[in-house]
Amino acid sequence: MSLTAHGTDVIDPARFRQVLGHYPTGVVVVTALDPAGTAIGMTVGSFTSVSLDPPLVAFLPDKGSSSWRALRESGERFCVNVLSAAQEDVCRAVAMRKTDKFHDIGWHPSPAGNPVIDGAVAWIDCVTEQLHDAGDHHIVVGRVQNLQVSEGEPPLLFHQGAYGTFTPH
Repeated sequence: MSLTAHGTDVIDPARFRQVLGHYPTGVVVVTALDPAGTAIGMTVGSFTSVSLDPPLVAFLPDKGSSSWRALRESGERFCVNVLSAAQEDVCRAVAMRKTDKFHDIGWHPSPAGNPVIDGAVAWIDCVTEQLHDAGDHHIVVGRVQNLQVSEGEPPLLFHQGAYGTFTPH
């Protein structure tokens, strides 16, 4: 089924997911500290740059996610960690529904105090600039406060339900 110009047709969610699964995405873990100082976070495949001036990025968490709820309740600061191809295990651990996701994951604090995952390809420290309602998700726009890249490993990618990597030539 296709969407008409007026948006009157109903799109089957499984078909929507299957078609959009043909678009590869990077994998990031958005982190923060809860009020007790414990690392919290969520795995996100919908992350993008938004603006160079001012420097803005965005991610799109599911409104029903308990991890997103914890991140929202932790305050307005967060860190986006771009995972390396060698960090599929980190991706899966943070995606699990458990309370201490970072028990076996090494990290150090960013200049703002947010968790930077050891071995991440890059990290981007942000403060929430805007929060938009978008169907069953939110669009979180963050103003970049600090960022760093680590040379070495290529990034982790997600495509058609599987993890992989990309090496430029």
